[in-house]
Amino acid sequence: MNAVYKRELRSYFRSMTGYVFIALFTAFTGVYFMVFNLQNGFPYFARTLSSVISVFLFTVPLLTMRSMAEDRRNRTDQLWLTSPVSVGRVVLGKFFAMATVFAIPTGILALCPLIIGSTGNWFPKTDYATLLAFFLLGCVYIAIGMFLSSLTESQVIAAVGTFGVLLLLNLWDTLTRFLPQSAFGSFVGFLAVALLLCGLIWAITHSGVATMYTGIASAVVLLGIYLIKPSLLAGALPTLLGKFSLMTTFANFYAYDLFDIAGLVTYLSIIALFVFFTVQSVQKRRWS
Repeated sequence: MNAVYKRELRSYFRSMTGYVFIALFTAFTGVYFMVFNLQNGFPYFARTLSSVISVFLFTVPLLTMRSMAEDRRNRTDQLWLTSPVSVGRVVLGKFFAMATVFAIPTGILALCPLIIGSTGNWFPKTDYATLLAFFLLGCVYIAIGMFLSSLTESQVIAAVGTFGVLLLLNLWDTLTRFLPQSAFGSFVGFLAVALLLCGLIWAITHSGVATMYTGIASAVVLLGIYLIKPSLLAGALPTLLGKFSLMTTFANFYAYDLFDIAGLVTYLSIIALFVFFTVQSVQKRRWS
């Protein structure tokens, strides 16, 4: 894993990818910091971080698009697919390399609360706790982008797909408010979710049997609930999907001054889940 980590980390700085990522991230956040905290005297850097979440939409696809897709396109993935090194170690090495690149601008941002403190009131506990959540949220997005990159050999498709998924996650809270509250609406919505789950299973395993059984079982269970006790489905779709909001955990830090340990564990769990998905996506090519 160390060899893969060092090779990947060097590759980001032998090309312009690492430098462009750091420059864009730092410049975008720096503008908000200058306007909110320095010019207007706002003492909370945590609030500034909440305003720059959209920077992930453009920087994360830039960082992750080549992580797996480039090896697949150049067929260099065949080297480590047949090597004694486990696929899991290779994937972890790539992920930690990207997380390290992201840690560089995050470290630069850690200076901002100190600058605020040198000019007046500051709130270091809130700011640095929020910065930790900000970093882990970015790592969640990186893990998702890496997984999407493993599904294709086109860096463009990987980048566009990552942008679309991250945009959906950023708008998640708003979109869930428009979901139907009726039992029938939730029934149709859950069927759509089951269809997406089947697509994910197919993308990871390419197993028609597993995909088919998952789809049939989901449809039967949902239909049974709708016919026997439809009241269970009333309002269930927006309620359930609302619990998957990544922004809720982040808001606990910057808006409510809470150190949400459960939320941080959730972020770490999602990272582990998408690293696992990436490993499975690559493993399927070993046996195909």
